Amino acid sequence: MSAPDTTSDPDTTGAPEVWVTGLAWSTPLGTGLDDVWRSLLDGGSGIRAVPSVHPLRNESAAVLPHLSLDKDPGERLHILSRDTLADAVADAGLDVTDPRLRTVFGTSYGPHLDTTGVTALDDWCADVTGELNMPQAPVSLTTACSSGSDSLLVGAELIGNGDAEICVCGGADILTPAKRLGHSALGTMSPTSLRAFDEAHDGTILGEGAAFLVLESARSATARGARPHGYLLGAGSANDAVNTAAPDLSGDSVVRAVGRALLAAGRHAEDVVVVNAHGSGTPVNDLVESRGYGRVFSSEGSTATSPTVFATKGAFGHTLGATGALEAVAVLLALRDGVVPPVHGLTTVMPGFPLPLPMGGPAAFDGRIDRIDRIGLSVTLGFGGFNTCLAFEGTR
Repeated sequence: MSAPDTTSDPDTTGAPEVWVTGLAWSTPLGTGLDDVWRSLLDGGSGIRAVPSVHPLRNESAAVLPHLSLDKDPGERLHILSRDTLADAVADAGLDVTDPRLRTVFGTSYGPHLDTTGVTALDDWCADVTGELNMPQAPVSLTTACSSGSDSLLVGAELIGNGDAEICVCGGADILTPAKRLGHSALGTMSPTSLRAFDEAHDGTILGEGAAFLVLESARSATARGARPHGYLLGAGSANDAVNTAAPDLSGDSVVRAVGRALLAAGRHAEDVVVVNAHGSGTPVNDLVESRGYGRVFSSEGSTATSPTVFATKGAFGHTLGATGALEAVAVLLALRDGVVPPVHGLTTVMPGFPLPLPMGGPAAFDGRIDRIDRIGLSVTLGFGGFNTCLAFEGTR
């Protein structure tokens, strides 16, 4: 067999290896990419009262306005995943039947805590790709609240290893009675409201949603003249393996995940201008992030600046397996515009938080428009110690 002809391959010298060529999200604030972003910048929130037949610490939740809670949980996840994935592929200028497309899905429990007769936990992924006539079998994973982020990590690895040219990756999760009961019983649900990094933080509020991103090799994207939203430069993960629900309070796992992402990206802490934090609003998670960021960005002898930190769970609720993908989209939009939304519910910053937080309104940050190292991080902390950091660069 003769070697393939590469004389017409596009010149990608110096270009990042993994491009983000498509974005889509479905959120409690809507589905339009820029419409939802504007709502975030305006301080909007999709959290509202959602009555429950069970006694809960709090009946507030963030639900999708276009997807009735009366539908079967499996059907809701299917519709949500199918439509958001298709929108991301269309945004990339591709067709869902393109044989080069690989899909990587992430969720927490999806509908499985509230359904019976499930034969395999990844059937929902195959059902989605089957309905869309996507030719390749999907990859599915669950790493608790880091599932959406880890789907992007896996997609980037597939591209980097030469196993795929284009991957559509993301997370989807839905609100169900069992999840609400579970977080209420665990005590992670706030009895008041979600106030990430506030001195009065007392827990999280659940939400639902989905986001998918199209990752594409530089060669493929350049050859077809694709428009990048940005670049996924690197990813890092770490597991503290301390407890099934509670994190290691030292912040070591956050430091390791961020450090590995920066190492994979070939960048340093001083290159980071913005961080989309996990920001769940639980006192222990907020403390772990505070300690971790303090060590990463304020180490002795470090020349690192102080990146702006923001968080979106006060607007979207904690969307569990979808949160990492939603927050990845938000980081790319922040890098695009050089501005971040306010942290909803934040009025008095918790003692000792080491980095600037936007409060009361959007905040501009130094986007370093004249440099190529405009790095944004997305950090997720999952139950079971699954912690992941994604490092993105804005468009050039």
